[in-house]
Amino acid sequence: MTDGRVWIPEDLQPGPLVWLQGWFAGHCDGDWEHDRGITIETLDNPGWRVRIELGGTEQQSVAFDRTEVHRAEHDWYELWVDGTGFEAACGPLNLGEVIHAFRAWCQR
Repeated sequence: MTDGRVWIPEDLQPGPLVWLQGWFAGHCDGDWEHDRGITIETLDNPGWRVRIELGGTEQQSVAFDRTEVHRAEHDWYELWVDGTGFEAACGPLNLGEVIHAFRAWCQR
């Protein structure tokens, strides 16, 4: 690749959670993690809610188109950026898919 990134085959890349841990650790500089961070909590419908603070990151000014995918009652997700953070809500088995979507956006 000409942009300095090294291509790694999909099956050798870290999984979504391992990648997110690395993304978080890479932004911890002694200040960022005190005011910003990542929140993952459960929803009662059931599902997950994710918020990833973008201030002080490469993504803080990158455009993001709201995305909604609804396949079934418990197979869905919605993604958006509210100006200060990446937001997601999803079904109980879609958390990895949401993290993967965040990763794809960061790596484009």
